[in-house]
Amino acid sequence: MPITIDDIRTARALLRGIIIDTPLLPDERLSQELNASVWIKAECTQRSGSFKIRGAYTMIRRLPPEARKRGVIAPSAGNHAQGVALAARLTGLPATIVMPERAPLTKIMATQRLGADVILHGATFDDAQQYARRLEAERGMVYVPAFDHEDVITGQGTLGLEIAESLPDLGLVIVPIGGGGLISGIALAVKALLPRARIVGVQAAGCAPVPRSLAAGHPVAVAHAHTIADGIAVKRPGELTLSIIRQLVDDVVTVDDDAIARAIAHAVQYDHLVVEGAGAAGLAALLSGQVTPRPGETVCVPLCGGNIDSNLLTRVLEQVAVRQGRYLLLKSTLEDRPGNLAPLLTRVAESGANVIDIFHRRAVWLAPLDRVGIELVLEVRDEQHGQQVVQHLLDCGYHVEREGVGSWPE
Repeated sequence: MPITIDDIRTARALLRGIIIDTPLLPDERLSQELNASVWIKAECTQRSGSFKIRGAYTMIRRLPPEARKRGVIAPSAGNHAQGVALAARLTGLPATIVMPERAPLTKIMATQRLGADVILHGATFDDAQQYARRLEAERGMVYVPAFDHEDVITGQGTLGLEIAESLPDLGLVIVPIGGGGLISGIALAVKALLPRARIVGVQAAGCAPVPRSLAAGHPVAVAHAHTIADGIAVKRPGELTLSIIRQLVDDVVTVDDDAIARAIAHAVQYDHLVVEGAGAAGLAALLSGQVTPRPGETVCVPLCGGNIDSNLLTRVLEQVAVRQGRYLLLKSTLEDRPGNLAPLLTRVAESGANVIDIFHRRAVWLAPLDRVGIELVLEVRDEQHGQQVVQHLLDCGYHVEREGVGSWPE
């Protein structure tokens, strides 16, 4: 193995005073539900909002003087961008970042505020990566890879060092995988210190090349990347990272976007942390049952990024509230006469529900010409209360259809 635990310790010394030793917090709710001791590593509170500063700074800090004069360039879906931009600012180097055209505006603006020149190119991280390589050759800048480099992996490994030293009885670590840099570094550190601990990787189902690559014995690209977890939407893992995953990672699972959305909401509701889709993938694997801890096992889940667009976060929380039965989406029709809406709203108030939105629908529903379609968005206490609200309206003579029936526990 080209990277050792001593290399990771050296990187930690290099990062001292640069990064935050992020909090390790118990997730009491999950611990109780899973009969395990579940700990959250809140890397979403790290400088630049993710773990990426660890690897970026480690590599940039080690550049020879001649290379430093040329400046750095990097491709990124967002988090690596901010890590490189911050590392470059701290070391006094100019930085250019190539990001996909649909990168979240939050991440684009944050990267620019850190002083980097941002270029938008292509639909995916892989498109941005190809263009960054072209600019590297044209402009003579130093390319800072997002994951497939020993210095980058060594820097990311400092997160694993913190976890292993804080949880000496650790039995399981669940780590999101994009290109594989984070899980490679964590696996190197954890397996060196706690060789019996299991390492499980998690990919978004909409972009999961690692299982295929492991089966093929070499990196294999997937054709498309469709997921809200943009930070791990990497269509092809690295050569170096895949070899480390093959040797040290015990299993790799996938989670869909619904599970990721539920994990984002769980982090907000119960861990009091704002986490992006990629950062919540490990939590999603636990919540969806893709990974099951052993009874009493100590589990750590790094929430490795918190750079989520506020509009997306709002949509996620609303959708999860519907799935959990906290929001009701109801359809009904009323005779289209003045005053007919008020009695319906009175019946809603009697049931203890709160009206969030109300919409009149006429032509769109193709309702009879003497009736109007009504859509109600109601806030309720829980799924049981929601069922009581629906039953009360039915008992009052209203024909009510419910959309998005709750299917998730709170």
